[in-house]
Amino acid sequence: MRKRILGIDYGEKRVGLAISTPIGNIAQGLPTIERADGTDYLEELADIINEKDIGKIVIGLPKNMNDTIGEKAEEVLEFVETLKSKFKIPIITVDERLTTVRAHRAMSEAKISRKRRKKSVDMISAQLILQCYLDKLAH
Repeated sequence: MRKRILGIDYGEKRVGLAISTPIGNIAQGLPTIERADGTDYLEELADIINEKDIGKIVIGLPKNMNDTIGEKAEEVLEFVETLKSKFKIPIITVDERLTTVRAHRAMSEAKISRKRRKKSVDMISAQLILQCYLDKLAH
């Protein structure tokens, strides 16, 4: 069986996660990791990487609309360096502009309440980031 790909939407308070199906064509959401509750989110991430047999990580890079790297993107790039030093698997950044907007729009259209949206937006953003990457691999 091929190794799976982990999609990450890195945020200040939460880390949204998604994983590829075993055949690698669909992104499925995983529970979001809370960063604010004092737990070691890198340890939680390590557990997921080991348990799910992850072979690659795809992380969203929030570029500015003019294609420059801003403060948020710099934070993501620092996070990528931390991941590279901790895990010996390929880590790829992909442009994630507007994924959070698309995630909110999709949940709104699905009539998901604002309260549930807040809990799910990071996971759905991670799914969108990963699905975009998987779709590019398929073509």
